Amino acid sequence: MNIKLLAIGKTDNKQLILLIDEYKKRLKHYVKFDIEIIPDIKNVKNLSIDQQKIKEGDLILSKLKSTDQLILLDDKGKHYTSVEFSSYLQKKMSSGLKQLVFVIGGPYGFSEGVYKKSQGKLSLSKMTFSHQMIRLFIVEQIYRGFTILKNEPYHHE
Repeated sequence: MNIKLLAIGKTDNKQLILLIDEYKKRLKHYVKFDIEIIPDIKNVKNLSIDQQKIKEGDLILSKLKSTDQLILLDDKGKHYTSVEFSSYLQKKMSSGLKQLVFVIGGPYGFSEGVYKKSQGKLSLSKMTFSHQMIRLFIVEQIYRGFTILKNEPYHHE
């Protein structure tokens, strides 16, 4: 199984980029993992929130293959402990899934089209974090999940 993270907009924070790259490098030992950044929509001041979500949604949907399973990082999504999330990853791998795609949307969330295409929603916290920080958190949690599955000493209960 491959795992892909799609995110709207680039990250300018060099420290976050370095940390994300570190976990990406570590993940190579467990799974094929990729991050794809979808550029910010231009001229958003001329668009309504719904128009912006639709444009971002169209870009997200254009990046998917028909066999991909789409999971949205959404504040109304399911909460997992790290151990539960590792079991979730194991079930996805055991199911024969080719590619699991996690998506971080734009500042206003997702379009209806993206919600309809998705197979689930995941929330990392009840708190709100910047879209840039969420990238680091999900990559670290995927890494943590694999270390749990391999009984490696990274995670402590």
